[in-house]
Order: sequence, then structure tokens, then C-alpha cells
Amino acid sequence: MSDSAKIKAAVVTGSHPFDVPAFQAMLRSLEGIDAYPQHMEDFVCDVAGRRGWYDVVCFYNMHTETPGKGGPWYQQPMKAALETLGETGQGIFVLHHALLAFPEWPFWSELVGIRDRSFGYYHGEAIKVEVADPRYPITEGLSDWEMIDETYTMQSAGPDSEILLTVDHPRSMKTVGWTRRFRNARVFCLELGHDAAAFEHPMFRTVVGRGLRWCAGR
Repeated sequence: MSDSAKIKAAVVTGSHPFDVPAFQAMLRSLEGIDAYPQHMEDFVCDVAGRRGWYDVVCFYNMHTETPGKGGPWYQQPMKAALETLGETGQGIFVLHHALLAFPEWPFWSELVGIRDRSFGYYHGEAIKVEVADPRYPITEGLSDWEMIDETYTMQSAGPDSEILLTVDHPRSMKTVGWTRRFRNARVFCLELGHDAAAFEHPMFRTVVGRGLRWCAGR
């Protein structure tokens, strides 16, 4: 596949540690996708004027301060940049702990489709991921699978979301994969994806790759 035909994905990180080599290996395994990892400050400052150039923006950050409420110098440009999300057809992928970002910001709650994002978390849980909609492009033809991952106890996505993946576990939220529309954008939210155990799982990689393609309209 030529470079021009590949999906260009900004992968925005910050305010949460993660296994960088394992995460990078997962991104590099995704066929047809060029991933551009960058810290939130780089994304919002957009020195090269490329923020709108990406086909999809994947958030893997966990900033807790509501943008624009003081703090670091980049708070105001962060607010301005993030509030443009959904104004174009650029896709949005909210991955794992990015679901927890900006906990008091209604804008982010609306983006992910969960009004109350108060949560608990548990490391290293054995879960069975069930395919709720096997006809959807992201999950088409997939079977249920088991994996080890960090789980969140949080309110489920609302009725205005398309539920794709669920988990029936006392230490996990029910919906772990869902899509929705936010303004003019396709949004995919995936609760899975804490560490190498998840990054290396073939089903996780499949869902991430398909999710990025779906968000990009491919």
C-alpha cells in the first residue's frame, strides 16, 4: 500500500504512563495505518499546521484538569483545539484511560456518551469480551475472546451509542466498545488497552485497526 493511501492517525498521549515500546509495536502492526504519536502539547500547539491533516485522532491521554481553568501554559490552546473536535469529518478514537480524561468537563462527557464518568479501576482482571453486534464493520465476523486487562467500573454508554463489545464482570463496566456520532465526526470508544498484555493480544489489535479505519471512513 502506498503511503498516500494509508490512514493518517494522530495518537495523542499525556498525563498517564504506559509501556511505550509495547504500545508502539502494536501501532506498527496495524496494516494500512500510519500512526503519529505525540504529546497533547504538540497536538494543540500544532507547530506544522497539521492538526486537520490527520484522518483520525486517537486519544490515549488522561489529563484531569478541565481545559482553560488555569494551570500549565497550554491549557487555553488545549481548550481551543479540543473544542473544534467534530467540526469536520475527522474521526475520533477514545482509547482506554482517555475515557477518564477531563472528568469535570461536560464537553468530553458528551464526546464519549457517558454523563457520569466517576469510576473505579482494577488491574490484571481476566475478562471475557463479548461481541454484541457481529454485523458492525468494526466487529464483523469476530468471536468472543478472553484477555487480561485493567477494568473500570463506570456508567455504561447511553442509548445514543451503538454498543459493539460488552463484558459481564463484577469489576468492569458493561459496555467496553461503542460508536457514536459527535457533531460531524465518527467516534469509537474502547475501554480496553492498559498494557502489553492487551497491546499484544491479536483481537485487541484487530479491533483497534478496524476502529481507526471506521473512524476515518474507510
